[in-house]
Amino acid sequence: MLDEVLNGTIKKIDDEDRIYYDGYWIRYYDIPDSLTYKKNLIDHLTRRVFHHTEPGINTPSYKLIEVRAAYESETEPSRKRVLAAMLAGALLNRGSEILTHIVELEEMGVKVNSDNELFKECGQCFMGALDYGQYIRPISATEGLDELWGEPFKAFSQPVEKFLESRYIKVAQTMNEIDAITDKLSSIFEDTPLFSHLLPDIKDLRESAKLAIETLRSDTQIIEIWARFVGASDRLTMAKAKLPKTHTRREQALARRGLNLIQDGEDLINCHVSIRIPMPKNTLAFLERCDQFITKYKTRLLS
Repeated sequence: MLDEVLNGTIKKIDDEDRIYYDGYWIRYYDIPDSLTYKKNLIDHLTRRVFHHTEPGINTPSYKLIEVRAAYESETEPSRKRVLAAMLAGALLNRGSEILTHIVELEEMGVKVNSDNELFKECGQCFMGALDYGQYIRPISATEGLDELWGEPFKAFSQPVEKFLESRYIKVAQTMNEIDAITDKLSSIFEDTPLFSHLLPDIKDLRESAKLAIETLRSDTQIIEIWARFVGASDRLTMAKAKLPKTHTRREQALARRGLNLIQDGEDLINCHVSIRIPMPKNTLAFLERCDQFITKYKTRLLS
């Protein structure tokens, strides 16, 4: 089709540069393909992945030799699993620190080529972290930890432009899941007196969540966007159903179950915003739960 927009198309919309991927015009940032930027990017990705993993695995790199020795000598399976996760953390931190020193050398005018031993050691650390990362458990049952854990290695091994292209695709997929969740909730409750007053907050959550996902934390606009997103989330967390003054126990039970569904959807969207990657299994499970809710309570919702 002549009017079809190709992925990667950049266009100014409302005085903002945006890039198109899979149905979404996403906020676009002109990022330099430099080693300094790559180092800062990996630092950010490293902090983010540790934020979503089990406690105790953010092992300092200076303990790498000790934790490797402990892992290799351990025979009890559950302890060996934990030591493998700690080893992954130590390797990730070591790779990040080596890259920091490479950037410092380049800032001093010392060029470090990609075939240098420092670069090779850095890459081996990131690869090792990726291998042992399979033993890490998420801080909760959040889908996508393996993908998060692999991002520092991808950012190191790929040109910045290629890595950011994959990020835009993930942002678009995540936005699509947020739309699916909020559209489903709106369709369930739009004609229901108990919950129809919550539709503006559901819409605000959807729009502010997508803005939060596409906006870099270093962008000053995130201040207003984040306040809007958390505000919408908090309003739904504290929401009440509009029960009639004289209501039955059945109406009270329906109000409680409907609020639980809305608030679980809000929790899922919070997870999307936090990790900024799609969670298709969790999203599909929630949508199926919504369909079951409709099947069970459709008649009572409209009464």
